[in-house]
Amino acid sequence: MMMRPGMRRRRGGLLHAAAATAVVAGTATAVSGGMRKHQAEKAQTEADAAALQQQQADAAPPPPPPPPPVPAAAAPAGDDLVSKLTELAQLKEQGILTDAEFDAAKAKLLG
Repeated sequence: MMMRPGMRRRRGGLLHAAAATAVVAGTATAVSGGMRKHQAEKAQTEADAAALQQQQADAAPPPPPPPPPVPAAAAPAGDDLVSKLTELAQLKEQGILTDAEFDAAKAKLLG
């Protein structure tokens, strides 16, 4: 078959068009699969970050601070103190304790 000048003959025809379409479709499938994978990884990363934040929020609060220290050797209770002072006063009245001894013992009791 002779061609007229200025005309080109197409090569491949239908087979060439089918192959080109297959290449384009394969490329589109690969690209969309990669995009789906990337989106799934991004969603998983975001879900992991949200789970970590929730876990940290749910963590037990820190233990309460220790109670304040108990004061060292507090003065005896009211009734006990009164009874000891009364006992010291009786010893002073009986002459068993001098004024200085009484004052020293009383100062020791009162702290």
